[in-house]
Amino acid sequence: MSASTPSPELDALSHLLASIDLSAMTLEQQRRAIDAGSDAFAHDALVEPCEVGDVPCEWVSAGVGGGGTIVAVRGGGYCTGSLRSNRHFSALLAETCGVRVLNVGYRNAPEHPYPAALTDVTSVYRALVADGVDPGAIALVGNSAGGGLTLACLLALRDAGDPLPACAAVISPWTDLTNSGPSVRANAGTEVVLDPGSLGSTAARYTTADRLTDPYVSPLYGDPTGLPALLVHVSGAEVLLDDSLRFVERCRAANVDVTLHVEPHVPHVWHLFAGLLPEADDAMIRLGLWLLDRLP
Repeated sequence: MSASTPSPELDALSHLLASIDLSAMTLEQQRRAIDAGSDAFAHDALVEPCEVGDVPCEWVSAGVGGGGTIVAVRGGGYCTGSLRSNRHFSALLAETCGVRVLNVGYRNAPEHPYPAALTDVTSVYRALVADGVDPGAIALVGNSAGGGLTLACLLALRDAGDPLPACAAVISPWTDLTNSGPSVRANAGTEVVLDPGSLGSTAARYTTADRLTDPYVSPLYGDPTGLPALLVHVSGAEVLLDDSLRFVERCRAANVDVTLHVEPHVPHVWHLFAGLLPEADDAMIRLGLWLLDRLP
């Protein structure tokens, strides 16, 4: 864990985020607010709409692309978020790594509950491989619920005997939809993005109570043996801290190559504020270097 003190920009951002109460909005209002918030970030990336594996997607690129491909899996609690909301993060990945990024528009719950999101992401990956993309040149990158979905996708692909990607990176992943981690309560006072009290209702929109410990829903309850190299970034101040720490423990016990970075003080998925926040700039550099070490 870094011992750095918070930057002045981080203090200002944390106060701003703490003032936003998404829980007071309807689901449709939350969706519109999240999409609009992403639009506020400018980028110079080229965006090309496409369809991969019958799933709406976007190719996002910046400058000359390298040989690798990044598949970007958005967050949003499986209920909010869209291609539009994940365009900014996809552009950050493309600009940092210099490779093409495929922004995946998987379906949202409750209109499309589990396993729709998992089906969509695995379909996209399989379609890329079927089209001739080398699995060893693919990285999956997901944040928040998209981080959990990325890990669930890896488990599903491994179990089905599919060739696995070169690596995967997850940021503040939601790995336990039972929300049993001690940090859900212990970090409630320092969390400025997520509402700990609404995690249960959000999980209920995605799937039924009897499936919450299914590894394809909550990868914390799966066996990570045989997964590719993993990078996990998480904030020491967020309620999902233990979702990462416990999953990393399971990976290390299974001899999975896993790298963990815990950053104090920062908000959930702080990477989204690269260009505004020094801590986010540093995190994107860490993420990019790790990915480029493992992609062609």
